Amino acid sequence: MSDQLRPRASLRTAVVWEVLKDALERLVKATGRDALDVLDTGGGTGNFAVPVARLGHRVTVVDPSPNALFALERRADEAGVADRVRGVQGDILGLFEVVDRAGYDAVLCHGVLEYVDDPAEGVRNAVDALRPAGALSLLGAGLGGAVLARALAGHFSEARQALTDPAGRWGDGDPVPRRFTADQLTGLVDAAGLQVGAVHGVRVFGDLVPGVLVDTEPGAMEELLKLEAAVAELPAFHSVATQLHVLGEKRA
Repeated sequence: MSDQLRPRASLRTAVVWEVLKDALERLVKATGRDALDVLDTGGGTGNFAVPVARLGHRVTVVDPSPNALFALERRADEAGVADRVRGVQGDILGLFEVVDRAGYDAVLCHGVLEYVDDPAEGVRNAVDALRPAGALSLLGAGLGGAVLARALAGHFSEARQALTDPAGRWGDGDPVPRRFTADQLTGLVDAAGLQVGAVHGVRVFGDLVPGVLVDTEPGAMEELLKLEAAVAELPAFHSVATQLHVLGEKRA
């Protein structure tokens, strides 16, 4: 069963996957090539890299963790796409020590900017790795989702702290070093020279709904997935999403 068909994985990735798949299809038509070159920065064990390779594309995963890259290799082999997936140890701030500039039709930067010292430099590097007319898939932690989650858990002072903290952190125990608003992420994409193609809120409700309800109520997961897809593009819900996805495209 593919990652996108597992219920919990679907809840985490369905919206981003559909946007990414559509973007890759447009690139295939624009380039006239069935197989694209895709770079997945911080791609870890291949949550997106392996499904992208299943579509027939060549994927290079750059990740600082040797263990993650080992798991990626095993996962790609089990999926029958080992010949289309390559893992390289590195990170986005030192990206061109391990990959070439302007060598990729699409770049994935999912869950990376939260952990780098200079998010703007990270986005610039991702853009510099793109070929003309290439596309950037950017996924970052949303500020509003963290504020809402802490408040609903009864941690009101932590919710207020996240709201006012420059990095969007709710305290010293917060495992996420940095969070973003939609305007901040689109600003980074625009400043790096890309046109913002679409913005989506990811996991608007998924992290708030009790797991026992989703797991035991017949049809609840499917309806929740439909609801997530329905609100993903609505700006009013971007401010409460756990994650924010921005699709950037190189200007003609």
